Amino acid sequence: MVFVFIGLFICFCGRFTAEAVLFSLLVSAALFAFCCRFLGYSFKRELRFLRTLPLAAAYFAFLLGEIVRANFRLLRFIYSQKYVPEPCIVTFTTGLRSPILRTILADSITLTPGTITLKAEGNVLKVHCLDKSMAEGLENSLFEKRLRRFEDPLPGPAGDPGP
Repeated sequence: MVFVFIGLFICFCGRFTAEAVLFSLLVSAALFAFCCRFLGYSFKRELRFLRTLPLAAAYFAFLLGEIVRANFRLLRFIYSQKYVPEPCIVTFTTGLRSPILRTILADSITLTPGTITLKAEGNVLKVHCLDKSMAEGLENSLFEKRLRRFEDPLPGPAGDPGP
């Protein structure tokens, strides 16, 4: 959050000078202190978030790669003369404990061409697939395996149980 405040302040300032950087540091520190006091932020949670950024970047890159691969597979289906789609609806249970990660999983499935998450209730997801071949591997998918890394406890400062 502190880095976001600093970056926004410098962007809004419109110039990158020593004076602007120093003033942005002071204002950002004051805003972060306010957030810690009244909004429940903490420096430990901030550090934990920064440690998950590489995982998030890797997941985003993986998601983009899967979207591109699914697009090429759909193009092959579309331009194939022999292709007859066999749509299906698949219901499966995910092992993700966090509601946020389950939402990210459902959104990732929807963003991948050829699949749409119809319903997400608790751990159960209902997904419509354009073809049966796309339904294979939805349960225990690579998306879920990569998102499970976020649930594994990250090493943190002593005594930090995490969020």
